Amino acid sequence: MKIKKGDTVKVIAGKDKDKTGKVVSVDVKNNRVVVEGVNMITKHEKPSMSNQQGGIVNKEAPIDASNVMLVVKGVPTRVGIKVEMVEKNGKTKAVRTRVAKAKELNGAVID
Repeated sequence: MKIKKGDTVKVIAGKDKDKTGKVVSVDVKNNRVVVEGVNMITKHEKPSMSNQQGGIVNKEAPIDASNVMLVVKGVPTRVGIKVEMVEKNGKTKAVRTRVAKAKELNGAVID
């Protein structure tokens, strides 16, 4: 998956379209991400040891990764992968880096 925990993303589809937020968690198996302040749901929780009071709780629900776009330097962009062969201690190793595909960013390395 091209989106990681801690990235800033913009929602491009759904009820929260055009909202931005930070990625809280990533589910690679189901291709879903949880974004801070986006796709809020109300959940009724029973009283438990961790939540003595119980009651109605607002929390973020997962959103499909295809409905979000990574934001780099304030510009929403698609993400590409660039593979470079790096030689270290006599061994050649393939290093994958994320690259921004937006025209304004000219293939800037994300991390």
